[in-house]
Amino acid sequence: MRYDLVIFDNDGVLVDSEPISNRLLAEYLTELGFPTSVEDSYRDFMGAAAHTVHDVIAERYDGARLHAGFDEDFHGRVFAAFQDKLTPVPGAADLLKRVRESGVRYCVASSAHHAWIRTALTKAGLSGFFTEEQLFSAQDVGRGKPAPDLFLHAAATMGVAPERCVVLEDSPLGVAAARAAGMDVYGYTALTPEARLAGATGLYRDAGEVAELLGL
Repeated sequence: MRYDLVIFDNDGVLVDSEPISNRLLAEYLTELGFPTSVEDSYRDFMGAAAHTVHDVIAERYDGARLHAGFDEDFHGRVFAAFQDKLTPVPGAADLLKRVRESGVRYCVASSAHHAWIRTALTKAGLSGFFTEEQLFSAQDVGRGKPAPDLFLHAAATMGVAPERCVVLEDSPLGVAAARAAGMDVYGYTALTPEARLAGATGLYRDAGEVAELLGL
């Protein structure tokens, strides 16, 4: 394997949370008077840090502000849905096992909050693959994706040079962040059209395919 660190995005790459979270976000924003379709949510918020929702609403609705408890309330709705609906992305557990057995270092770098990352991995049955030291959130840095800060922070903390890292992503923002960090990035096309991930080093359709790309 030609990389020293595999950086996984979490939502949509390891845990199949995007359909749940985007449906609930669209429903909640619409409920609050900001009509949003599931397609809008995927386009505008997939892979983005939590503050992006507030920024987009303010921009589109003449400075409107979501209420102070919005993030907490939204996370509560999602976590409740995770209890019996969240599953790992097909093949994710096997891919993690193969990476771990290869001896290559790996971690998660996600736009989501730490509590979201931990809850999602636990409910999907993948938390055993990670220690707290392997979980990185946009909360840890000043700017989230598409800025490179999160990936650079993860690499520096793990002690690996950016050019020796590879990122697995499923959003255009994540692909842009990885490229800005000087890292190779493979785009997962299960939910995102290939054209929107055109900046990636390569594309993959399932976990087995990316394992081959990584040389596992």
